[in-house]
Amino acid sequence: MPLLSVTHKKLDNTILSKKTKIMITIGIIGGSGYTAGELIRILMFHPDATLDFVYSTTNDGKPLSVAHHDLLGDIAMNFTDTVNPNVNVVFLCLGHGKSKTFLEQNQFASHTKIIDLGNDFRLTKDAAFKGKAFVYGLPELNKAAIKNAQFIANPGCFATAIQLALLPLAQARMLNTDVHINATTGSTGAGVSLSETTHFSWRSNNMSHYKAFNHQHLGEINQSVNQLQNDYKNELIFVPNRGDFARGIFATLYTNITESLEDIVSKYEDFYKDQAFVTITTTDINMKQVVQTNKCIISLLKKENRLLITSVIDNLVKGAAGQAIQNMNLMFGLEETTGLHLKPSGF
Repeated sequence: MPLLSVTHKKLDNTILSKKTKIMITIGIIGGSGYTAGELIRILMFHPDATLDFVYSTTNDGKPLSVAHHDLLGDIAMNFTDTVNPNVNVVFLCLGHGKSKTFLEQNQFASHTKIIDLGNDFRLTKDAAFKGKAFVYGLPELNKAAIKNAQFIANPGCFATAIQLALLPLAQARMLNTDVHINATTGSTGAGVSLSETTHFSWRSNNMSHYKAFNHQHLGEINQSVNQLQNDYKNELIFVPNRGDFARGIFATLYTNITESLEDIVSKYEDFYKDQAFVTITTTDINMKQVVQTNKCIISLLKKENRLLITSVIDNLVKGAAGQAIQNMNLMFGLEETTGLHLKPSGF
């Protein structure tokens, strides 16, 4: 059981008065994976949140550092197989397709907010479940809805990088041809469970593509593009790659656009002017500029009528845990950057 003692109170998105500070109590389900580890790492330093329990049936009673070695000496808490249904927010870090099963078997208090980091509720057709209406949690697209939501479907990592690269063009109705996408992710994107393609001996000094043209994130990407440009009928042609590194996504996209680069840059800067974690540039960028942070950097380059868009994120932070905490902040009326002032290491 956790070694921390907390008091549970019902919180809404007006919880933070300047006179009395009430901490948001948090539970994590599926606590031994990479995403849960990132949640714990970031939440340890969140000024308005406290970790109540980390649920893992395989590690019940063991210290968190058994699965997350980076926490050794930093947090005195054990995994538990008991769920506290009264926490203010629950993060579901289960395998894809397992969140529905968990919610069918476990009930939470009426005030508990739920953020699912799997793919169970991302598509509109799956968003309603047992009286719960899940909002797609891409803050740069759905911030107003997220602020008023109780249930969030956190976007996929590839989907986050690619959507952020395309949404300003969709908003301006400038997507009129196919978009070719090539994106490479680190080994942590495959999860903590071992498989043939995650072993070091296979991954090291190697590269491969997988699920070409039919990756599962295409559904949510197309959904968001059509939310802003509902007449877009062309193809998003996506080739995902496995990279020889642990974390990060480096995505390049190109499409034909007649407008000038200056006009395109202006559209991107206007779209993201109030978005704290997105930066637009016309310089070359690299993945180390965002790894270990909640940032997304987008670079724009144009040659004749062909626009090249490069988008880089950390798949575990902006692509998963960091974005989930960003959503939590919005749901509870906090500044969305709270606890997310993270700097990359460039070497």
